[in-house]
Amino acid sequence: MNFLDGSLFPENQDKLVITAAPYGPEWFPSDYPEDIAVTMDEQIQKAVDCYEAGASVLHLHVRELDGKGSKRLSKFNELIAGVRKAVPDMIIQVGGSISFAPPEDGAAAKWLHDDTRHMLADLDPKPDQVTVTVNTTQMNVIEQMDVRDYAGTSMGGETYEAYREMIVPSGPGFIEEHVKRLSAAGIQSAFQFYNINSYESVERLIRRGVYKGPLVCNWVAIGGGMDQPHIYSMANFLRAVPDGTMLTVESTMLNTLPINMMGMAMGLHVRCGIEDNIWSQDRSAKVTTVEQIQQLVRIAKEFGRPVANGKEAREILKIGVFYDTVEETLAANGFAPNPKGGQQGFLRK
Repeated sequence: MNFLDGSLFPENQDKLVITAAPYGPEWFPSDYPEDIAVTMDEQIQKAVDCYEAGASVLHLHVRELDGKGSKRLSKFNELIAGVRKAVPDMIIQVGGSISFAPPEDGAAAKWLHDDTRHMLADLDPKPDQVTVTVNTTQMNVIEQMDVRDYAGTSMGGETYEAYREMIVPSGPGFIEEHVKRLSAAGIQSAFQFYNINSYESVERLIRRGVYKGPLVCNWVAIGGGMDQPHIYSMANFLRAVPDGTMLTVESTMLNTLPINMMGMAMGLHVRCGIEDNIWSQDRSAKVTTVEQIQQLVRIAKEFGRPVANGKEAREILKIGVFYDTVEETLAANGFAPNPKGGQQGFLRK
């Protein structure tokens, strides 16, 4: 991205798109009963509360009545339908891991087989987005946490080793097939970029014509095999991506708010919720997803940056937009065209 004179002025930035991640599949309900919804009605109401607080994108996971993360696509269909009816303008983004929670057999934090993950393209009603992990990598969500973040919780006990040793399986074959199926269903791929390497893999997908849509993504700065949550990693990543990128920043625990504030100042978009953080900045109390959204709305007001509603966010994120050709996709996203003949080309316009 290029940051020219005036790029920090709010009038030269898009309205702020806030993604809420309120379902926190890595936690047990006993970890935070005040803010972990279990029944279907409670989970639908959680989406309503987040939208009314100022979030326009819902990062969606589902729980069973026993509080465990659901692997049943029928439960996803049920929650999506309920959210659609309750808050029709909210953008629904299904978390592509779908099994990022301890199952009943105790094999915690195991991702499902590729064939099952591909079935997210068949959800009915279909979501607006599905998150797409890019390249197999370590996802040690514990590494950037302080022991005080998880002490006394399930993550500090029975699931600690599972989350520390977790691997994201996402090889080239899975990514290509997944993106093709999502696009064919009219669902936007919301790419999860852990570093420049994962971004570059998607650029190559675009240049080969595998993906022909807007570059909508998260920069996931949680450490543990992914980028580090500090300004140098962020700046290095931003130098690589083109100007047409719709980029949301994401971090974990007490890094979440500072990373969001940096992203907000630079015209990027933000994510919050108990999937990312459950603590106030001094760890004096747990904070709900709604309270985190309200905090970002207040800060955005101080920055002078308006918060996007659902309809505005759909335009900013280009929900439902796909392109006909490789060259159209490259141009729309701010990439240089593919080289022709002996031309070596260049990375950015």
